[in-house]
Amino acid sequence: MLNDLHKLHYVSANYIKYLFKTVRKFFGEAIVVTQEVDDIIQSPIVKESIINNSDCKILLDQRKYMNKFDEIQAMLGLTDKEKAQVLSINMNNDASRLYKEVWIGLGGTHSAVYATEVSAEEYLAYTTEETEKMEVMQLAAELGGNVEIAIKHIASRRREQENQ
Repeated sequence: MLNDLHKLHYVSANYIKYLFKTVRKFFGEAIVVTQEVDDIIQSPIVKESIINNSDCKILLDQRKYMNKFDEIQAMLGLTDKEKAQVLSINMNNDASRLYKEVWIGLGGTHSAVYATEVSAEEYLAYTTEETEKMEVMQLAAELGGNVEIAIKHIASRRREQENQ
């Protein structure tokens, strides 16, 4: 069983390598999204295929990796300036606005931290804050199950409170 898993991992890793090289050859961008850096770095073939063939890197808040960010910096080939940019993400956000920051690096030639801000409606539709989700679902239940109208009502109410 373990031998079969190793074979599957090897075949998958080589397929990812082939995929990345082929996509780049045709001027495309393959995209890998993960919540855990270890997903990428556990396989040397996958790590090399993804890192070496990715000119554009996008990182979200990395505070939970603060203690091992030197390893991540080396793996991604980030400069000290880029490391400082990444570790500054969401450190001084304006609490009155609905935004999060993201770092984008383009092939080692340009990098910056950008704010991504959404409307109150978008925020309420995708929030993972339990109290906010419960507020939306409770109002939706009162409105016959219509989540869209509930979101619009709550967003409108919040804007009115901000303007007072």
